Amino acid sequence: MSPELPISAILRQRIKAKKLRFHARDNISAVIQSGELNLLIEEVSEKIEGVLQSLVIDTANYHNTYDTCRRAAKMFILEILQGRYLLQPDLPVTSKKISASELTILGPITVRGVCSHHLCPITGRLWIGILPNKDNDSISPSKYARLTHWIMSRPQIQEEAAVQLAQMIEHQISPDGLAIVMNADHSCIQWRGIIDNESRKTNSVMRGLFLKNSNLRKELLSLIAMESS
Repeated sequence: MSPELPISAILRQRIKAKKLRFHARDNISAVIQSGELNLLIEEVSEKIEGVLQSLVIDTANYHNTYDTCRRAAKMFILEILQGRYLLQPDLPVTSKKISASELTILGPITVRGVCSHHLCPITGRLWIGILPNKDNDSISPSKYARLTHWIMSRPQIQEEAAVQLAQMIEHQISPDGLAIVMNADHSCIQWRGIIDNESRKTNSVMRGLFLKNSNLRKELLSLIAMESS
């Protein structure tokens, strides 16, 4: 009789059966059943133990590393990478109509994630500019922060995260204009490689009227600059 498959192999089988993708930046909560995250934590904990052994770290005779493997597994799955394993947060819309002429800027929203190249932290701030569609519903401001956190909590690069967030917001409320501006520190630059502590990356995603109207873009960026100064 063949040994029982680890939970990671079972999840991969389900993903492939549904012909889904499971890239580092994808959410796979659709194939995870009740109680299976605990099984995944146990499996990842065992694998981290193997990594520490290969790094020649004694986990048995030093009190600070007695439970490091399990703590790290829980941290990755339930916190740092929760955007891969947990369902999208509820984003109830409100029927309150907002004038399409009103430019709304939300932020700065704190962003925390990890890059998919080295699993090093990405930390920074993000702004969301919205020109609402007068006929569509809206989302309360706090829900944008929840959605940002959910998307950032998975391994990916900064540019992909901004695009993914823009797509989710467009799908939810279809605004006339949408802008995402992110400014972040990358530990893969500051901790390793060239070790440049001052290096930061800024990128933007512009959709709808923000893409077509240069004056509107300038207004958005100037307001963000004023707020950041």
